[in-house]
Amino acid sequence: MADKFAIITGASTGIGFELATLAAKDGYDILVVADEALIDAAAQDFKQFGTDVQSLQADLSTIEGVDQLLAATNGRTIDLVCANAGRGLGKAFLDQDLAEWRKVVDTNVVGTAYLLQKVLPPMVARNTGKVLVTGSIAGYIPGAFQAVYNGTKSFVDSFVAAIQNEIKDADGVTLTNLMPGPVDTEFFDRAHMMDTDVGTDPKKSDPADVAKDGWDALMSGKSAVVSGWKNKIQSAIANVTPNAVLAEMHRKMAEPGTAND
Repeated sequence: MADKFAIITGASTGIGFELATLAAKDGYDILVVADEALIDAAAQDFKQFGTDVQSLQADLSTIEGVDQLLAATNGRTIDLVCANAGRGLGKAFLDQDLAEWRKVVDTNVVGTAYLLQKVLPPMVARNTGKVLVTGSIAGYIPGAFQAVYNGTKSFVDSFVAAIQNEIKDADGVTLTNLMPGPVDTEFFDRAHMMDTDVGTDPKKSDPADVAKDGWDALMSGKSAVVSGWKNKIQSAIANVTPNAVLAEMHRKMAEPGTAND
C-alpha cells in the first residue's frame, strides 16, 4: 500500500483515464470510478505501475452515487481528487428531453459540488490535499446548440474560483481548475454531436496532453490552467466579445448538420 491515495472520477476513458495513469505513475494508490462497466477494464491498465488500484461503477449524477464512491475509500485519508466526471449534450435545447439535460446538470453541477463539499473539509482541517476539477473554456461561451453543457461549465468555472477564495487560509490545500477546449474523446459521440463541425474536427486536443497540463498545474499549486495555446487565445477573446457574437460563433460549430457544411 502506498502512502498516498487518490480518487479519479470519469476515469474509464479520455482525460480521466490519462489522469489516473499519471496518478498511478506518481505512486498513488487510486480509486477510479465511472458510470460504465468499462472502468473495470481500465483499472487493469493502471495496475502496471505497481500501486493499489480499486475500480467502482457508480452514477455520480446522484447523491447516492457520490456516497457510494466515498464509502469505497473505507475511511482512508484522501490526498488527491481529480473531479473529472462530466456529461455533454448537443442539439437545440427545445428539442432535448428533460431526463437528458437534467442528467448533464446533475453530473456536472450537483455531483461535482457535492463531491467537493465532502472531500475538502478534511483536507482543510489538516491543511493538506490537492483537488483538480475539470472545468472548460466552454464556461466562457454561450453554447448555442450545447446550451446546458456550457451553462454547467460556467457554473464549475465560477464555483471553483469562489471556493478557492473561501479556503484561501488553508494554504496547504490546492484547488485547481483545468479548462480545456474540445478534446478528442468519446464526449461528442455520447453527446449526440457527431453531425457537427466541432464533433468531427480532427484537430481536437489530445486527452493525454490535457491531463498532463492539469496534473502539472495541480502539482505546481496553480489555481487554474487553460490547456492548449489556441484555447488560451479563445478564452481571452471571449472575455471581451459580446455574448450574442459568441453564441453565433458557437452555433457555427455546434449546430446539427454543420459537419456537412
